[in-house]
Amino acid sequence: MISKKTVVFVCVENACRSQMAEAFAKMLGEDLISPYSSGSRPSGVINEKAIAAMEKIGYDLTTHASKNIKAIPEIEYDWVVTMGCGETCPTIRGKNREEWNIPDPKEMDTLHFNLIRDIIHHKVSHLIKVIQSSASTE
Repeated sequence: MISKKTVVFVCVENACRSQMAEAFAKMLGEDLISPYSSGSRPSGVINEKAIAAMEKIGYDLTTHASKNIKAIPEIEYDWVVTMGCGETCPTIRGKNREEWNIPDPKEMDTLHFNLIRDIIHHKVSHLIKVIQSSASTE
């Protein structure tokens, strides 16, 4: 049995992008990865547009909480993914790091917000394929 890979998605507020990435990771990679999300300056609430965008595809984002980097396990993650907010997250140790450069959708209209959601879905799907591929060679 292959052990689950740990992945943390990070942005500033932990209210939109990183929350949706964690949700997609839970939906698509539940047998392969243990996903987390956090923020360097969390807002304390999940963005209502993110909740609505994920609800449209059948995921309840109200079960998530906006949290600080200090609230996630202090481990070396297999993957540290930042959303494009300029966060370098030096306090989060990771074997692999990726910067996704995804625009912050919080001020976008519903159509453009949902496009960002779909970009995140695509990127998480790709990351899962990369993890699957690397796991098969271990």
